Amino acid sequence: MRPAAGTDAADIASMIRARCDWMERRGLESWREAVDDLAGQAGSGSMWVLETERRIVGCTTVMAQAPPKDWTPEEAAEPSLYLFTTVTDPVYREHGPGTLIALWAVDRAARQGRKWVRRGCFHPELVKYYATQGFALVKEQERSAGHLYLLARRAERIDLGRLGVTTDTD
Repeated sequence: MRPAAGTDAADIASMIRARCDWMERRGLESWREAVDDLAGQAGSGSMWVLETERRIVGCTTVMAQAPPKDWTPEEAAEPSLYLFTTVTDPVYREHGPGTLIALWAVDRAARQGRKWVRRGCFHPELVKYYATQGFALVKEQERSAGHLYLLARRAERIDLGRLGVTTDTD
């Protein structure tokens, strides 16, 4: 895992388009209209990429501030990391890049002295998937974009080297 650079935007966009193709073939909604906006977050300081053999196989946006509508002031006061727009290349699906990104975030939060990693999604299938990564459903909210599921996992140190993940850290 390393911070995304502005020069990664084209490769990130290509990877996101591959995920969109995969989703659309399965009748799922994709981010096709938002690809350029998502890839444009490269170089912002908040996007990180998972890379293997010099190929970007995943990305996620990591923030230290809670989205104001998602968490109560008390929850937002707890030191946490928030994951947004995690996308992985479907070609590498069997290697679990989404799980590697999630575990990296859990370890990073612990190393920074934070208590939680939190994330949200709009699809119940993702809630089930994130549960396999140790995230628990905390609450649900109705939004104009749809039904929002909010999840959290307690931060803890994880031996990422054992999983083959090396990181560029702050």
